[in-house]
Parts: sequence; C-alpha cells; structure tokens
Amino acid sequence: MAEEMKDLIIDYIRNEYLDEEDDDMELDESTPLITSGIVDSFSMVSLKRFLEKKYSISIPDEEATPDAFNSVTSIMTLVQRHLG
Repeated sequence: MAEEMKDLIIDYIRNEYLDEEDDDMELDESTPLITSGIVDSFSMVSLKRFLEKKYSISIPDEEATPDAFNSVTSIMTLVQRHLG
C-alpha cells in the first residue's frame, strides 16, 4: 500500500502542480515540495482535500503544516497516522 500511496501522491503533484516544461524534473518521495516552490500554501490546501477524499480521512488544519507537506514521505506519514 505504501508504494501505491507514494505513486498516487507523486502523480497528483506532477499532474496538478508541474507544467509541461517541468516534465523532466526529478520528483520522488524525498523531493522538497514546499521549499522548492512546487507546492505553495494554496496547492497545499487542494492536496490536503484530495488526500482526505481519496483515503476517507480528516487531517486537522493544525497538522497541515509546511513541514508535513514538504515531501511525499512526510505526506505519507501524515496520511498513515490518520488511517488508524
């Protein structure tokens, strides 16, 4: 399941936030998303909503921090914590 989740999150980020000229950009589970500017505060909200809908979870706003969304690995940790 972790591999599926990782691929799903990477695909979502690539499709939603990267332009065609970014297609050759290296994007993996440790790519810094916030600090590199791939994900900003607005896209963080849409990514949070996507994850909540996809996994039927609720992520409290106070946990939706730039640190929690700075890499696919940290996003997966956040989601798995709420999957129970």
